[in-house]
Amino acid sequence: MEQVLYFGGPILTMEEPLCAQALLTEGGTIRAVGSLTQVRAEASAGAKEVDLKGNALLPAFLDAHSHFSACANALLQLSVGEARSFRQIQEALRRYIAQRKPAPGEWVSVRDYDHNQLEEKRHIPRRLLDEAAPHNPVVVQHKSGHLGVFNTMALSLLGVTAGTPCPEGGFLEIEDGQPTGYMEENAFLEFLQKVPMPTMEDLLAAFARAQDQYASYGITAVQEGMMTSQMAELYQHLIQNRLLKLDVTGYADARDPEHVWDVLGRYAGEEEGPFRLGGYKIFLDGSPQGRTAWLKEPYENAPDGYRGYPALQESQVLDFVRRAAREGRQILAHCNGDAACRQFIDACLAVKREFPRLPELRPVMIHAQLLCPEDMEDMKACGILPSFFVAHVYHWGDTHIENLGPVRASRISPAGTALRRGVRFTFHQDSPVIAPDMLETVWCAVNRRTRDGILLGEQERIAPLEALKAVTIHAAWQYFREESLGSLAPGKRADLVFLGGNPLDCPPERIREIPVLATVKNGRLLYRKGGV
Repeated sequence: MEQVLYFGGPILTMEEPLCAQALLTEGGTIRAVGSLTQVRAEASAGAKEVDLKGNALLPAFLDAHSHFSACANALLQLSVGEARSFRQIQEALRRYIAQRKPAPGEWVSVRDYDHNQLEEKRHIPRRLLDEAAPHNPVVVQHKSGHLGVFNTMALSLLGVTAGTPCPEGGFLEIEDGQPTGYMEENAFLEFLQKVPMPTMEDLLAAFARAQDQYASYGITAVQEGMMTSQMAELYQHLIQNRLLKLDVTGYADARDPEHVWDVLGRYAGEEEGPFRLGGYKIFLDGSPQGRTAWLKEPYENAPDGYRGYPALQESQVLDFVRRAAREGRQILAHCNGDAACRQFIDACLAVKREFPRLPELRPVMIHAQLLCPEDMEDMKACGILPSFFVAHVYHWGDTHIENLGPVRASRISPAGTALRRGVRFTFHQDSPVIAPDMLETVWCAVNRRTRDGILLGEQERIAPLEALKAVTIHAAWQYFREESLGSLAPGKRADLVFLGGNPLDCPPERIREIPVLATVKNGRLLYRKGGV
């Protein structure tokens, strides 16, 4: 097998010692790390030598939470993320239909609208979607992924009427005796799943592009954060036809997991293959920027003390956590509001009394935006690892100030508090909510600046090294892969990222400007921009 010796730039191992002069790989494995003299002595006579020319070498980044198939699907949809008014959304939709020419009755999916960024500061009425797309069913999905609007033809095809029961933990808006098309949480997600999928040919091409996108950000391992039963055969096809270039860990929808486990259960605990089934996923609440996250105290200026709402009852959460513990499987729980965070912690505490090994299963609290400091000791007792969506500080920090007030908003994604209290954590981007840009996330954790330039929660800022650990060594631990991924050490996999600067040395405010030059997985080049 070919040996490659890297030298001539900062090599950050994410272990002790942190810095090395050289690294030797052999095939897909790291063989030696240390001084250039020591590593050269380990290399064979024909080893290839690569001068980093001052560029930095780190373990590849690991995506702690995203929705991989949704990222692929997003590449087949119209993005209106730049729209700032209803009129601009309409214009973009008209242009898209004129260019793509979908057949009458063919579904059109639109993504990335954010009512917080629109002049109207509300959700687009379905009649405006009808005007822009009179011959096609349309679904417009909110940037958060938790809310959306269907036009009139879409509602008709889905069978939604004023008498349609609203799923528990959701909201289906009715005005003047008719559905408006706007839905939230479980209601929106239930009907979104009924929208026909793209053709297999289009979807497979999109999966290839999505993998290239992740690799361009230095990522070699990704997550399918909510596997529905419809995804089982798709993943079986991807696996059997060797179409996965990245490592993918999937988590079955705990409400209906049987088909996923029947089809893909053989990949549970898989160590070497590109896919493994990791466990279960549940949703406990919604989105803070959408004002559906479940809070202990009301939103700012909320009528009648509105605090958002839970997606599941306490008994349901207990049942899901108990099932995961009984079967020895990891469980991921989406929790944004502090009330939802506490609901998950209480369920884990109760189940731990029945199944003391629960902490060994490493439950994960996804997002944990408003996790309370006083709850962290109970989290540690249950082995719960929070995975913070810390880029919220930049992308929606100003909106959180409006929705939560400056004090609560300053406490979102409390990585600094977690670090001081000895709680291990990871970071993620919840892609396709935002791009899987790890260095932007590191920048957010270090600087905590909003789009308007406000320093939001100085006490929660952390050092660049701690932020890098959250997307490397700690993320590997979250996946039970700490023996093979997340750091540069002999015997670990040669999953590497090459950066055009050292995040530990550059000014903190410039971290997100550092380019990803190349990404290597199992010793093989996945992405290359240049410079190495």
